Amino acid sequence: MTRENILVDVQGLKKHFAIKAGVVFNRQTSSVKAVDGVTFNIHQGETLGLVGESGCGKTTVGRTILGLYKPTEGKVAIKDYDVFSAKGEKISAIRRIAQMIFQDPFASLNPRWTVNAIISEPIRVHRLIKNEKERVERVCELLNLVGLSGRLYNRFPHEFSGGQRQRIGIARALASEPEFIVCDEPISALDVSIQAQVVNLLEDLQDQLSLTYLFIAHDLSMVRHICNRVAVMYLGIVVELADSNELYEKPFHPYTKALLSAVPIPDPLKDRARKRIILSGDVPSPVNPPPGCRFHTRCSISDEQCKNFIPEWREISAKHWVACHKV
Repeated sequence: MTRENILVDVQGLKKHFAIKAGVVFNRQTSSVKAVDGVTFNIHQGETLGLVGESGCGKTTVGRTILGLYKPTEGKVAIKDYDVFSAKGEKISAIRRIAQMIFQDPFASLNPRWTVNAIISEPIRVHRLIKNEKERVERVCELLNLVGLSGRLYNRFPHEFSGGQRQRIGIARALASEPEFIVCDEPISALDVSIQAQVVNLLEDLQDQLSLTYLFIAHDLSMVRHICNRVAVMYLGIVVELADSNELYEKPFHPYTKALLSAVPIPDPLKDRARKRIILSGDVPSPVNPPPGCRFHTRCSISDEQCKNFIPEWREISAKHWVACHKV
């Protein structure tokens, strides 16, 4: 892939949340370093997976990229639009071409709105349809596209199951005819039997509509199935980035190895034969992350260099990047 077909470019992204306390109101005492210097890019038509433990900053990355959070530092460009400096028509253009599928389908849909109102809101905001008849036809078309009947457009969210609600959320994201979608753990709140259906739907839609995804998830086996490349986050930073098969077959970072050792293997003999890596201790606080390599407090091979110096972000092999002194 060349530099020319990069759709999303993230450089040095930081997002710190202020902690305010004390007698003097609004006095900042410290900050949570949710995202602390993340750099990657996503190519047109690609799916980039973003994985890591809960609280590592994955969702914050996705929301900050779309401009839902104001960044502390860094730059994000989506299709040559600077997300954080855009004004007027450029902001509208970014919001049209970049959308989000939220994690919880029960909380992300307005319970007082019909499916028609929910899906047609982006159409109305971006003035994509001229009249009411065309708008209803478009809503029915989107419902059919995600595997639901167009006849359901006047029902309310509480009349649908979790999987159906997530399909409505996907239809809403597609309503503005986007090119880039942040999928924020779109299957984690669904039954296992429904998860594969939703993932297959996302893959089909990507092929049909030439979509580009940032796929945030916990399920590493599902990430390998759907993603072209995978970035591994730990405590606000990306520690490893590589093509999906390369990362799963040949991980370099100790944290990546620990994550992959927890992925279930369907073969009982292979599962018993492999060595499970159990991490010691707890994840440090993002308010006061450890110096040097952030993983050194839980790493079995760390030394004084790891404790005192931040590891360089290096390309170890073709398209395989890692931040670790021991590689």
